[in-house]
Amino acid sequence: MTAGKDAARIIKAAFAPGARPRLIFGAGCVAQAGRLAGELGARRVLLVTDPGVARAGHAARVAALLAAPGRTLSIFDGVRENPTTKDVAACVEAARAGEADLLVGLGGGSALDTAKGCNFLLTNGGRMADYWGVGKATRPMLPFLAIPTTAGTGSECQSAALIADEVTHQKMACLDKKATAFAALLDPELTFSQPPRVTASTGLDAVAHAVESAVTRKRNPVSAAFAQEAFRLCFGAFPRVLAHPGDLAARGDMLLGAALAGLAIENSMLGAAHSAANPLTAHFQIAHGLAVGLMLPHVVRFNLAHGEAEPAYRDLAAAAGLAASQLPECLAGLLTAASLPSRLRDWGVTEDSLHQLASEAATQWTAQFNPAPVAAGDFLSLYRQAF
Repeated sequence: MTAGKDAARIIKAAFAPGARPRLIFGAGCVAQAGRLAGELGARRVLLVTDPGVARAGHAARVAALLAAPGRTLSIFDGVRENPTTKDVAACVEAARAGEADLLVGLGGGSALDTAKGCNFLLTNGGRMADYWGVGKATRPMLPFLAIPTTAGTGSECQSAALIADEVTHQKMACLDKKATAFAALLDPELTFSQPPRVTASTGLDAVAHAVESAVTRKRNPVSAAFAQEAFRLCFGAFPRVLAHPGDLAARGDMLLGAALAGLAIENSMLGAAHSAANPLTAHFQIAHGLAVGLMLPHVVRFNLAHGEAEPAYRDLAAAAGLAASQLPECLAGLLTAASLPSRLRDWGVTEDSLHQLASEAATQWTAQFNPAPVAAGDFLSLYRQAF
């Protein structure tokens, strides 16, 4: 287990001015967007967002905050959920038209990933597939500010752009430290506009990030510190934010927890629950966070049975006052708290699709980091349990 003082030191360092991303947290902190743009010397800003965030008024508000004499701003609000290479290409076109020297991502993980994907192609050229993997960009990238409006993906704290191929639907994780945000503005007031279903889906995703990053084969003291604090915050706040959507403290705990889980991923990666979720999203359009939430209890039970991950699960559970053996049922209980069905069949998944889903899950990048070896046959068993 990460010692208390060491964990506190690690988490405190994430808020230091020299950290990347620099974490700025608190109600109303989005007001600092203009100051940060000035600090970066921005003259031509592209704000990347989605139609829902624009309708909620957040894009207009942030655009006003970014306005300054001698600075122009354009808005790309065409981001779609689970962005593809087509979305990134459209964003690049907007960035080139505005000759952007600063990218600002405003929204959920889809908006932030689209902005990061745009940054790869705008500065380094080529196709997203050229950057699939780690550290493949050879040129500097534009500065990037991340402003999440959902408490879920933690993309604001990650150097990865997760982009799907428009034709094959294969998700490509393109990681490069140069894509990391200069700063992440974590303003819980921006999350009030989330519909209840989005609050539930993104919240499940944040919890899953903490749980999976805590036990991967790449786990280390740094990722453990972030994962344990993220789990403590999110596990405690998730039922509160569902029952009382206007609870600012609960919203803040979820948003901060999601960001810390993003830092845990950055230092540790993810596991089999995310591998199992991606085919469900591709074939049955189950929202990513829901798909991960459906599979996570079964994956945790599978990993616990193999023993190697038990100490890490024990430390994670202890952060929330639980025993490791309680984790599968407690995680399943989060679906119940959100009034969501817990069986794949209730989400339209067909039994005859399970073999194909298992075959695809076994090829997903995160499967290799799961603490217990997991192959197509194991995924088939997991899907059957969840079915």
